[in-house]
Amino acid sequence: MGVNRTLLIGQSIGFFILFALCLFVPAGTWNWVAGWVFLVLFFGFYVGVTAWLYRHNPSLVQERTRLGGSNQKGWDKILFTAILVLTFVWLVVMALDAVRFQWSHVSIALQIIGGVILLFSFYLLFLTFRENSYLSPVVRVQSDRGHSVVSTGPYHFVRHPMYAAILVFVVGTALLLGSWVGVVFGLFLMLLLARRAMLEESTLQQELDGYRAYMTSVKYRIIPYLW
Repeated sequence: MGVNRTLLIGQSIGFFILFALCLFVPAGTWNWVAGWVFLVLFFGFYVGVTAWLYRHNPSLVQERTRLGGSNQKGWDKILFTAILVLTFVWLVVMALDAVRFQWSHVSIALQIIGGVILLFSFYLLFLTFRENSYLSPVVRVQSDRGHSVVSTGPYHFVRHPMYAAILVFVVGTALLLGSWVGVVFGLFLMLLLARRAMLEESTLQQELDGYRAYMTSVKYRIIPYLW
């Protein structure tokens, strides 16, 4: 079965609208330059990497559009939903902070640095997508797709480079949007991702051949030389 292009396009449009509403409705204005810069950069990357995967790895696009499976773990259904909901809450909080109430004061220079950090996170995400054909949004061993351990590229340095890239993304986004509250809230989100990483590793040790050996050779989960 090929990629459901209608579903793919529908999901993309739906996420764009949801992101826009979470940013501009609580901001109380559409005249928010940083908000538009973020949307353009984020969805430019999203469309670009999806188009690249559609051409080079359509089975991964198919895996990611279905958002789940019969063998997704119960705990992951809860964590995945919580992380997804809190991500949109995070966007709302940053809009309230940076625009409506202006609790934070972030200089233009720091916002530009945030934009650069955000672009760097996209680069890390692309490297991860390029290397791992089993990069499902949910935790499941994809025996139907010949799931095997990936230890090359960014996986040579940390066991969860996707989460490492998300950490960079969180900091870059919050700075670009001008929200120190967003930095703190985003780091709380990362704690949930860290917990998910630990549970994911427990699953992979039990169900994916070679993962225990991989863990002994790559010692760090998300942050090199730290954790």
